[in-house]
Amino acid sequence: MTISAQVKQTLASLKGIEATLEDFSRIEENTEAKEVLRRNAQRVNQVIGNFEKRLSVLEFEEPQYKGF
Repeated sequence: MTISAQVKQTLASLKGIEATLEDFSRIEENTEAKEVLRRNAQRVNQVIGNFEKRLSVLEFEEPQYKGF
């Protein structure tokens, strides 16, 4: 598996994690727990942004990986 494929797979997993955290924060009744889940979803979103930037660099440097 190429680095590009690993980054894309990790990115997909992170997006799933972010969605799960957001879902849990919506249904959580405890205010403190809800805030922790929301903050962690935001942190994961920042990591997703970093991965997307890295993926853009990989695709620019290695055009054969674009779109896979």
